[in-house]
Amino acid sequence: MTAATIVPTRLRQHARFGLAALALGAFSVFGSPAHARGPEGIADVAEKVIDAVVNISTSQTVEAKGGGSNTMPQLPPGSPFEEFFDDFFKNRKGPGGSKGGDNGSGPPRKTNSLGSGFIIDTSGVVVTNNHVIADADEINVILNDGTKIKAELVGVDKKTDLAVLKFKPPKPLVAVKFGDSDKLRLGDWVVAIGNPFSLGGTVTAGIVSAKNRDISSGPYDSYIQTDAAINRGNSGGPLFNLEGDVIGVNTLIISPSGGSIGIGFAVPSKTVAGVVDQLRQFGELRRGWLGVRIQSVTDEIAESLNIKPARGALVAGIDDKGPAKPAGIEPGDVVVKFDGKDVKDPKDLSRVVADTAVGKEVDVVIIRKGEEQTKKVTLGRLQDPEKVQAAVKTDEPPPEKPVTQKALGLDLAVLNKDLRARYKIKDSVKGVVVTNVDANSDAAEKRLSAGDVIVEVAQEAVSSGADVQKRIDQIKKDGKKSALLLVSNGDGELRFVALSVQ
Repeated sequence: MTAATIVPTRLRQHARFGLAALALGAFSVFGSPAHARGPEGIADVAEKVIDAVVNISTSQTVEAKGGGSNTMPQLPPGSPFEEFFDDFFKNRKGPGGSKGGDNGSGPPRKTNSLGSGFIIDTSGVVVTNNHVIADADEINVILNDGTKIKAELVGVDKKTDLAVLKFKPPKPLVAVKFGDSDKLRLGDWVVAIGNPFSLGGTVTAGIVSAKNRDISSGPYDSYIQTDAAINRGNSGGPLFNLEGDVIGVNTLIISPSGGSIGIGFAVPSKTVAGVVDQLRQFGELRRGWLGVRIQSVTDEIAESLNIKPARGALVAGIDDKGPAKPAGIEPGDVVVKFDGKDVKDPKDLSRVVADTAVGKEVDVVIIRKGEEQTKKVTLGRLQDPEKVQAAVKTDEPPPEKPVTQKALGLDLAVLNKDLRARYKIKDSVKGVVVTNVDANSDAAEKRLSAGDVIVEVAQEAVSSGADVQKRIDQIKKDGKKSALLLVSNGDGELRFVALSVQ
């Protein structure tokens, strides 16, 4: 994915000939009603739901950067006309032979952008993407028959890129309902309807290519991947199943060159429905909060913690004001189940905690020192932005001569005032400071560096290089291949690192 570009907002067109050939080939080879059902079902869906799909038109007042007639308009990010204006204005010679017009200043101007949405309530409630309406001064909903109505913003959620709008219906409306995205199977037919390049009411079809796709675009990624043709202007539009239920909101594509390659992403309806309910009820999102910092459980960490197979979310730190601390959850615990749902990795835990109601008491199953334990936690509310916790200062230990000792390719020293000042280590951080790292060691590969502080080895606190060596000797004696270190940076942010002891 390093060569590809994730394109938010309007999604780009790609040819459907390959898919059409595949569909026709499948029909001719198998000739079964199940394969014939695809095209027939698509026509039925389009006829049933087309009037519930709307165009979203927004306008924004921006400062002009040039007064000449050839000045490049300042389009909102992701505008469907962004590429066209870019090519036209930047490459066009202005008066006098210069490119891009003059450098004069001009009065503020209005810019427009287009997207898609869909009606979920006949009272005039519309769902779309947040980036479709972001920073807009005016939002209009355009119905399938061309009727244009001014809309107001109910609420947005930037983390899932969703927004809810409201308008007064000038006539009876058609609304659609959410389906169950969890029931989707790979290969299921899906239908996208939207407003690509301002060509409203455009229907395309494809299949579900993948589920629960994480493309690192946000903290709660769990996209439906589809090869249905999605283009610029489709953002915020619905992805339907063959029953005519909305099972996703088209949001992103991956494009290495700017053109579509048939990899589009939709926010699943399970996520959308919960977000929309809260936006309609509160005008904002009220997500659950556990109060932990988590990281992945690698094979080496799993071996160190006696966890087979590697799974769960490793607790690297606890917020002193969070609900996890009074419940007895500690750094080094591995969360493997939350409120009855299995936790395979940190993303799983982030999503399920965010989706859980604030104030609900839940069972959290952890693995501590190889044994499962269940903790009861009453969830708090995730603040956005999260509050920055002030460092808690404690008394500094008595000064000790910084004797250096080598272990695991590290030069280790007891923390004192001089070393804290040299590496900018807060007084609240306790442990053994790393003063040098062997470039050929496993520690260097794991990105340990001078100034890092080893807080624990194999879940036991250490305060000197001798303590570290003692723990390593015991780990070797126990026949383990790696040592699990709890490492802090100068600000007290913790992470676990497994280093080979062989």
